[in-house]
Amino acid sequence: MKPARRGQTVHYRSADVGGVGVFYREAGSADAPVILLLHGFPTSSRMFRDLIPRLSDAYRVIAPDYPGFGHSFVPDRSSFGYTFDHLADVVDGLLDQLAITKFALYVMDFGAPVGYRLALRHPERLSAIIMQNAPLYPEEPKGWWATIGKYWADGSQASREASRSYLNLEDLRNQYVHGVEDPSVIDPDCWVIDKALIDRPGVDEIMLDLLYDIHNNVPTFQAMREFIRERQPPLLVATGANDEIFPEEVVHQILGDHPAAEYHALPTGHFALEDRGFEIAMLMRGFLAKALPPAG
Repeated sequence: MKPARRGQTVHYRSADVGGVGVFYREAGSADAPVILLLHGFPTSSRMFRDLIPRLSDAYRVIAPDYPGFGHSFVPDRSSFGYTFDHLADVVDGLLDQLAITKFALYVMDFGAPVGYRLALRHPERLSAIIMQNAPLYPEEPKGWWATIGKYWADGSQASREASRSYLNLEDLRNQYVHGVEDPSVIDPDCWVIDKALIDRPGVDEIMLDLLYDIHNNVPTFQAMREFIRERQPPLLVATGANDEIFPEEVVHQILGDHPAAEYHALPTGHFALEDRGFEIAMLMRGFLAKALPPAG
């Protein structure tokens, strides 16, 4: 298989969506099929910095930052509810502004509950799904989830304060290096930049709001599993086999609902693009060549 070609220039843009400034990265021809990249926690569209050029020679690639993340505005919590419903509203509004009516959806971590909402709202717009270390099936509140699981259960201030551990620099670093074969290939700028952005005034509380809101995603996940079972959309899974947050044995359940899905468990952890980005790009190009042929 030939190496992925370098794509077109990446543009760093912003749009006003309902009074919220939304930053997004964009590359590729305006008339090419669209790939929407939705990032996870605690990062931003920066996680796609290397993937975008590997796809944008053949596709129009768009990667937004959610409000409170990356370079998007940080509305005050008193005027903007930080829920996954609201994040999906903002991304939906951005797509409308960009006149995007058809897209392949790439979801990772927080990007999954945002992206699934878009798919369920506008199933006619969805051309394919790429899942990379993304939730869909129930997990017990243990291991990485134990502290936040207690917060979901009691909603107490004490549990909220305990959940701040997820925002510590070492915990952020562990999301990047846990399960990676060679941690020396992971750029430490990743967690240092994530931490610097979280340390902006008020952003820590926003992250805790969203971590708490995860428990409200259950109906969305249930509906998305039903959507996948009934519609069997073109689906690629490229997940880190050693991810402690979304264990591979849980992710693997997708094959029960979609036996024809293309499934790859890669020898890495949660942020699989950091050390397996080239491999994921090649898997995507092969998959999308069949599911979403390039224009021309």
